[in-house]
Amino acid sequence: MTTTHPQVRAASFAVFAVFVLNGANFSSWAARLPAVRDGLDLQPAQMGLLLLIGSLGSIVALPLSGLIVTRLGAARTVLTFALVNACGYLLAALGVGLGQVPVVAAALVLCGIGTGVWDASMNLEGALVEQRLGRTVMPRYHAGFSVGTVIAAGIAAVAAATRVPVWVHLPVVVLLTTTGVFFAVRKFLPAGAAEAEAVHQEDGPRQSVFAAWLEPRTLLIGLVILAAALTEGSANDWLSLAVVDGFHQNDTAGAIAFGIFVAAMTTMRFLGTVLLDRYGRVAVLRLCAGLALAGLLTFGLVPTDMLWLAVIGAVLWGMGAALGFPVGMSAASDDPLHAAARVSVVSTIGYSAFLAGPPLLGLLADHVGYRHALLVIAVPIVIGLLVVKVAAPQRAVDPPTVGA
Repeated sequence: MTTTHPQVRAASFAVFAVFVLNGANFSSWAARLPAVRDGLDLQPAQMGLLLLIGSLGSIVALPLSGLIVTRLGAARTVLTFALVNACGYLLAALGVGLGQVPVVAAALVLCGIGTGVWDASMNLEGALVEQRLGRTVMPRYHAGFSVGTVIAAGIAAVAAATRVPVWVHLPVVVLLTTTGVFFAVRKFLPAGAAEAEAVHQEDGPRQSVFAAWLEPRTLLIGLVILAAALTEGSANDWLSLAVVDGFHQNDTAGAIAFGIFVAAMTTMRFLGTVLLDRYGRVAVLRLCAGLALAGLLTFGLVPTDMLWLAVIGAVLWGMGAALGFPVGMSAASDDPLHAAARVSVVSTIGYSAFLAGPPLLGLLADHVGYRHALLVIAVPIVIGLLVVKVAAPQRAVDPPTVGA
């Protein structure tokens, strides 16, 4: 079946909307964490452990996401696991209202499962739409996620300021976002991962979705995404605290610095589509790695009385962190026949780093401070830079490296 161009454009808008809604769910919860902490009466270490338990859901579910998308197709997978995600947040809101930590912990595992598979499947649909359009759009989808986080954070700030409890605010948000997902996925392409699987079955014996874990190119793409995930995730968790503690500023200055970082990253994701189409993946990813490295070193090493220069470093850092994740997803999806399995592999690697890496940096920060602890991220950035050639486009007819 040949998909008409209007259908592809409609699918592109739908994928963008799903990314926005995914970001809105995440941010609505993350922005209310102070209220969650107070409602559960947790100490910082206990709060960190609670969030780490929640991340296990994503880490366990992500390796299975390729198999699930292959069976259900992207549209049904996104909707199903958006519902799982919503149920998790509803249960978490109830647990906060009741002051029950075990309920919230179980709910966050459910949220993690929903988030992990939802993320992988929407990236897979985005990659398919990108291939049908014949131009780079994946960074814009990830910019949509950032837009969703900013909008939802603003709403959460209003809810917090007006003393709307979490158990009221969060259910309203997830009801609206899940309704939005329901309508958006109806515009997904009528053939996605399921079509690729059908073609594969005609060509020969079906390959296990887990065979992608043995493919060198896929694992190296995962390494590029790992570096990008650590570069972005470390800033999400620690940049504002690094400004407050490292430069002796107040919480407002820390929040502003983080906002500048996010704005730089979002802007680069919108601009990155033009750069990628003109210069190609490898050149642009090298540029991003260079910007991230320069920005990180500037932020971490400038004197404490030069906050303005550190903020410039945060801008470069944000721009450098913007494209590794979406471009890596596109690279993993070059061959539609194996896209579902490969996206599940690189998603697992990337999100595991995104979720587990920053808390480990927090342990190091106890000894050297937040700002200097962040310098460790320079190591994976350099490693990602050394293997960035693996992101070069690969024709779908090329044989898989291993296990085909």
